[in-house]
Amino acid sequence: MKYFIIAGEASGDLHGANLVREIKRIDSHAQFSFWGGDAMTEQIGKAPKKHIKELAFMGFVEVLKNIFTIFKNFKQCKKDILDFKPDAVILIDYPGFNLRMAKFIHQNNIKVLYYISPTVWAWKESRVKTIKKYVDQMYVILPFEKPFYQKHQYEVAYFGHPLLDAMSLYSTNKRPTLEEFKTSHSLDNRPIVAVLPGSRVKEVNVKLPIMLALVEQFPQFQFVVSVAPALDLSIFEPIIANKNVKLVVNKTYDLLSHSHSAIVTSGTATLETALFKIPQVVCYKGDALSFKIAKLIVDVKYISLVNLILDKKSVTELIQDDLTVENLVREFKKIIDGQTRNDILNDYNVLENALGGSGASKRIAEHMTQNLN
Repeated sequence: MKYFIIAGEASGDLHGANLVREIKRIDSHAQFSFWGGDAMTEQIGKAPKKHIKELAFMGFVEVLKNIFTIFKNFKQCKKDILDFKPDAVILIDYPGFNLRMAKFIHQNNIKVLYYISPTVWAWKESRVKTIKKYVDQMYVILPFEKPFYQKHQYEVAYFGHPLLDAMSLYSTNKRPTLEEFKTSHSLDNRPIVAVLPGSRVKEVNVKLPIMLALVEQFPQFQFVVSVAPALDLSIFEPIIANKNVKLVVNKTYDLLSHSHSAIVTSGTATLETALFKIPQVVCYKGDALSFKIAKLIVDVKYISLVNLILDKKSVTELIQDDLTVENLVREFKKIIDGQTRNDILNDYNVLENALGGSGASKRIAEHMTQNLN
């Protein structure tokens, strides 16, 4: 079988790589072409047609500024797919781009497999009509998504969350001890606070200065910033200047596995932090206009996956105007020790049980290949 995969962000690249690994175990003759990042590049053994660092546009304003580039990407992707002649295209999250591609792929009589549903339960519920029309099979990764789609008379497949596979794979590989990690990154013996500012330039520039205001307030900790692989270190240099802060590049799991607490941007990182059992404060601050538009159309109680899955406020979310140095200091104090920290750790155990255990990538790969055969 021939598969064309489209992932536009780091999390999709990670899940795509794990899925490719499982498909290759089932079908050793499987062929792949893709838009993605370094994880899929390593697993597939060749470079992507387009790298995710060229695809990450955040917010309404940034999309508008880059609209001609986005149109050019659509045109190139269509050509890449037709040239490769796949049996199926696997679309991974990235809905603004992938849902439009789904229509084109369907019209060219190629199977459309969508892995990781757009958040239609939060906003743009009308997208369900597009999904029902052009997506042959949707694979969801959050437990509440299956009944949501059933409400719309559309049957989806749920086999658990693939992050548990990534965690399982990480735990079976040789990972650095605490001492090895500290030595390799020139850290001292103070407890580590992980700072995860996101994978886009704009969100790093907006949020990281606020996050790092904690450094002087809490000298008993050392703060270590996780740098996403798609970001250049030069972005961080003016922000961390004159601060006793360390950077680690593409080592988020190593960092989280040895951290005491964390300050995390909203997104997949909140769930990763929870699965490492690290108490966290969740931060979000975006373009003012984009945020105002989003507030009008997004219908969710929470922005972090932790709180969404638990359907309760477990971890604190500091959103937009609430993300201030004063508020962050106050909330960080709560997770250092005491009852709030204990409550969060107890909630994490409930969360992990709700996600169904590891093996999701394998089960999804089996379902995909059986259906195609």
